[in-house]
Amino acid sequence: MYTELKRKTVSKKVRSRSTKAYFEPIITPDLNSFKAFAYTIDQFDAPWHYHPEYELTYILSSTGLRYTGNRFETFGPGDFVLLGPNLPHCWKNIGPQKQKAGAVVIHWPADLLGEGWLDKKEFESVRKLFAASPAGLKFNNRFASKMRQQMLDFVELSPFAKLIRLLEILHLLARQKDINLLCPEGFHGKLKVDDEERINKIYHYVERNYGNKITLAKVASNVHMGEEPFSRFFSKLMSQPFFSFVNEYRVQMAARMLTETSTPVSNICFRCGYETLPFFFRQFKKIKGCTPLQFRKKYEFS
Repeated sequence: MYTELKRKTVSKKVRSRSTKAYFEPIITPDLNSFKAFAYTIDQFDAPWHYHPEYELTYILSSTGLRYTGNRFETFGPGDFVLLGPNLPHCWKNIGPQKQKAGAVVIHWPADLLGEGWLDKKEFESVRKLFAASPAGLKFNNRFASKMRQQMLDFVELSPFAKLIRLLEILHLLARQKDINLLCPEGFHGKLKVDDEERINKIYHYVERNYGNKITLAKVASNVHMGEEPFSRFFSKLMSQPFFSFVNEYRVQMAARMLTETSTPVSNICFRCGYETLPFFFRQFKKIKGCTPLQFRKKYEFS
């Protein structure tokens, strides 16, 4: 966790990589109502974590996968996301990066302006925004690009000016119509230390092995469970079967390769662990709504 309010560069050595998802207390500066900071780092390496505060994150640089609840998507510069309380999340860089990872982050408590502040008429639109935030909200790229400088300037303001600007930003967010829900079904799992550690081990196992054949026996053994108990555990906590999770991860990795490389589609198919092109095409279209070739063309001309 970073406690600085000013923009700075953070060495990768500041935070050690953890395989355990954890509760992260957000410590605000003395007498301040909320916390805001900007930072750069060799790569995003925070573990899957959660906290009772709201979080607004703007990614300045680097690419990878964003984990939100039981779902994940690729991210890049301009990724602008509002997360509700206790929604597990993290951003992970994947592969070589052209530049260091950077972000602006704002955390604030539910009682930002005192108990019951959202019940006031003035904050009706913000109340609706917050009500949707447990699913995780991603704002469209056009709006995000307009907000980049505001987010950068935010951390340099005086404490009072920060509070006023935060309310203005929340008002702007509440007016947006083109919003993508990151975890539409919400995250309803009850997070326990042992369960969180298992989920993170599963995440890391899939990250390392998505291009190879993954069996239930191997992944269950990795977290010291039998196959049937593992299947029940994963489905209950993550609200989806394990292999649905693996398939979604593979498709997201394929999407990243399609937009960032000129690698032939057939090669991407096999690199992402699929054994046949027809099955890869079906799964990609099911998740992305188009074929791999259509997806690549869409980003070539966007």
